[in-house]
Amino acid sequence: MRHTAHRLLRLIALLQARRHWSGAELAERMGVDRRSIRRDIERLRELGYPIQASAGVGGGYRLGAGAPVLPMLLDEEEATTLAIALRAASATVAGIDDTARGLLSKLDPLVPSRRRQQAGEVHAATATLSDLPKADARLLGQLAQACRQAARLAFDYRSGQDVLTQREVEAQHLINYGRRWYLLAWDLGRQDWRTLRVDRMGPTRTLRVQGVHRRTPAPPAVMVRQAVSQSPFRLQAVMRLAGPLAELSRTVPPWCGVLEADGPDHCLLRVGADSTGMMLAQILGLDQVPLALWTTPPALKAQLAQRLAGLGTLFGDDGEG
Repeated sequence: MRHTAHRLLRLIALLQARRHWSGAELAERMGVDRRSIRRDIERLRELGYPIQASAGVGGGYRLGAGAPVLPMLLDEEEATTLAIALRAASATVAGIDDTARGLLSKLDPLVPSRRRQQAGEVHAATATLSDLPKADARLLGQLAQACRQAARLAFDYRSGQDVLTQREVEAQHLINYGRRWYLLAWDLGRQDWRTLRVDRMGPTRTLRVQGVHRRTPAPPAVMVRQAVSQSPFRLQAVMRLAGPLAELSRTVPPWCGVLEADGPDHCLLRVGADSTGMMLAQILGLDQVPLALWTTPPALKAQLAQRLAGLGTLFGDDGEG
């Protein structure tokens, strides 16, 4: 009886999760034959669940309106995925680890008893290693709500050069990129788009709840990637690489810079750095030698050549075997 009850609960969870199931799909997910599915459907109907059935091609089962709502059961894979996702989130969000453990314990009743331990074990056995500043969980929640409402916010913002400014913005998009969180917002003082690191923001004040959802000139993720790769850095370079965009996208890591097509067989890679050494490291880290290089400021190109020549003497032939 206990096995049958669990199977019925699992079947209800599946019917709640999707609008329509074929008999074959339900049988495969439940690990039983279609005859068992038909019997279980009849049992659920006797318990008052309005399950509708249709025959022929495209036929199957669906849960009708007015059905009692039960919490969805999590299978082993879903519970493990949730535990891993919570562990990964703790790498970028401060103060979430204790909350994650509490959430996993609350989800115990939704996981079959023989599988409850695995999610907890995954969370306990894994760790996150990151020396990057973490965003506050409460602030992320506030910003997510502000983006939904396009709310107008005021806050202090500390730049990478440790300059403190007062900002008034319309929140538009909250984006996670490169293990950091960014707010893409319309800066009212500068009348332009700005990408702001959440860990550099001070406490926010909401000046107006319902604002304007502005249309971005490019996809938000592209704007943030470009801003993170170039805008904060005083040294910038553009390299021309051989290869189509689809091919180079697999070999050039996103953190290296912004890659864009330059015809069908070439691409431009835009990168930024705080020092000559960092810029040289990014260039040498590529799988191929660039076909051309343009730098800002122009004198950077000569400085890179000088640094590279110095490395050449280090690895040159010194007469030793």
